[in-house]
Amino acid sequence: MVGYCLQRPLTAGLVAGLVLAILSLALWATARLQLGKSFSVRPKATALVTRGLYSKVRNPVYIFGTLWIVGFVLAVDRPWWLLFLLVLVPTQVIRARREAKVLEEKFGDDYRAYRRTTWF
Repeated sequence: MVGYCLQRPLTAGLVAGLVLAILSLALWATARLQLGKSFSVRPKATALVTRGLYSKVRNPVYIFGTLWIVGFVLAVDRPWWLLFLLVLVPTQVIRARREAKVLEEKFGDDYRAYRRTTWF
């Protein structure tokens, strides 16, 4: 991606896209590492992760993954690719709700208290 982007003229969209993609990827990786063994493809409740990025945001992997896509699309100058978000974002919201239900069932009041102090 970087090689392709560096062959193009330097524009605000290219710079914004690269910055957003790089920062989002770094934050996505940080969130994924902080999730540790609690990561799973299917919703399950092994531990309530509330440290690091998870102390402010309940679903940073989804948020920063989506922002990485936006940054990538801006950097490669293919704005119509953003239509993919019309499928991705609702899918992530549905998944986040399913995960929240599983976590609330397992951790009850602790999860509800955590949820009140965090965003998405």
